[in-house]
Amino acid sequence: MAEPLYRLPSRSEIISLAADEGHDADIPTNQGSILPTTLRSHSQSHNHGHDPTKHSTGIFDKDIEKGGTRPESLSSQEDNEDVHVEGRGEENDANVVWWDGPDDPENPLNWGYKKKWGTVILVAAITFLTPLASSSFAPGVPKVMETFHSQDDMLEGFMLSVYVLGFAFGPLLIAPLSEMFGRLWLYHACNLLFIVCTIVAAVSSSMGMFIAFRFLMGCFGGAPLVLGGGTIADLISREQRGTAMVVWMMGPTMGPCVGPIIGGFLIAAKGWRWNFWLIAILGGAFMLMSMVLMRETYAPVILARKTQRLRKSTGNSKLVSKLDSGLSPRDLFLFSIVRPAKMLTQSTICFAISFYVAVTYSYLYILFTTFTAVFTGQYGWHGGIVGLSFLGIGVGCLIGQLVFTHFSNVTVAKHLARGDFRPEHRLYMMTIGGFFLPVGLFWYGWGVQTQVHYMVPIVGTGVMGFGLMMTFMPANTYLVDVFTVHAASAMAAATVLRSLCAAFIPLSSQKMYAAMGYGWGNSMLGFVAIFLIPIPFLFIKYGEGIRARSTVKL
Repeated sequence: MAEPLYRLPSRSEIISLAADEGHDADIPTNQGSILPTTLRSHSQSHNHGHDPTKHSTGIFDKDIEKGGTRPESLSSQEDNEDVHVEGRGEENDANVVWWDGPDDPENPLNWGYKKKWGTVILVAAITFLTPLASSSFAPGVPKVMETFHSQDDMLEGFMLSVYVLGFAFGPLLIAPLSEMFGRLWLYHACNLLFIVCTIVAAVSSSMGMFIAFRFLMGCFGGAPLVLGGGTIADLISREQRGTAMVVWMMGPTMGPCVGPIIGGFLIAAKGWRWNFWLIAILGGAFMLMSMVLMRETYAPVILARKTQRLRKSTGNSKLVSKLDSGLSPRDLFLFSIVRPAKMLTQSTICFAISFYVAVTYSYLYILFTTFTAVFTGQYGWHGGIVGLSFLGIGVGCLIGQLVFTHFSNVTVAKHLARGDFRPEHRLYMMTIGGFFLPVGLFWYGWGVQTQVHYMVPIVGTGVMGFGLMMTFMPANTYLVDVFTVHAASAMAAATVLRSLCAAFIPLSSQKMYAAMGYGWGNSMLGFVAIFLIPIPFLFIKYGEGIRARSTVKL
């Protein structure tokens, strides 16, 4: 049963929903938006045909690091006198277009059980496929190098990590487009372009052509990562949303680790090009299913279309959707492009946490780009069996995700019950994960160097995977809690830096191992990870003070 649709949403509910949808809370969700008074004035002027650029300067004046200082501020209007919950409308205003009662079938929250969960499962499948494609051909990298007659170690790593570079840039454009035109057509368009680029990569005749279309695969393949959380938030009530989000998050978590296992056997049997043909076939099947089964779920777009129909049928040009904020495409672009860049360069918290995650995430792709060479050269593995070398890190990531979900909820619930919760409490799990990462690196590196039984380094990669999840997931939740209204921009900043590091840092991994060996090479990475361990401890102790003194403006 959906929540009553006419109850006024709280500030915390709008922020939570906006974070799930992947945008800032001053962009409309299906419960409204939180707008600074300056932006509200701009919105009203825009609706009356005035020039929005004359009112836009005030939009970026609010301090963005102080919003999450106290948890009660998420729902307290007294703490945010310059903030207005927009999009409610007056229920007796005949010109405000809203749902036709709490059981309106057009509202995605009121769809049938099969329709809602069928959409969730389909979105989760698409979200699993695109991260899987990022690493599934890793066991075939030597064969690709042989096909294109290349011996460049840097290209050997870049052909794999360039896909993640696409993840950095594609979503920055996909996000604002989805706010303007809805999610459905972006699913279809990006699925189609992803399939086309995958097919072109499969038939590539040169290294340059292959790398270019791998990059484009990443750009378009990032769409479900941007849109999936919002689709789930559109469809599933708050009480059930956690389950759906866990199912959806399995894709980006497990896809890159499962991909090489599948790709290893397929490449051994059919060659590296067939890895891309399989991705294209699966992508085509999911696209056909989505075109038949999926419908638009984004409430502001559904109501905007309803408003247009009513304007046409009634002749009343004053009708306006209850969720229409009047934001121009220019403002949506600024929110998606300018805000993340400013937060990354001006916010100490955002940069430090993003940097920590970016470095540790790059370690994952160092492993992806070198596993095949390591286990082929050190242990004599060949054929499809090479893909099994990725099993340890996959299991470690899965365990890390489950452990974090359980203990993080317990920790937060305890502090909420005491009434002393701070965003920094999210980092307790990160302090633990920080120690597992260097331990895993030392374990894996020296296990390979001394050529002990292959299970020793594989277990070491499992320890690394556990440490990665225990740093990656607390960092994300911390950014959401700190930046509240602007959480999506903070997440976008972290995603860009993470993707850039994952694309470029692994390029030197082969030369590093050649010069230092696997033992000292991974030990150096471990020492860097040890150097980063104090970051969450420092923020636990000083984070609240840093936020209190913050002067970061948008």
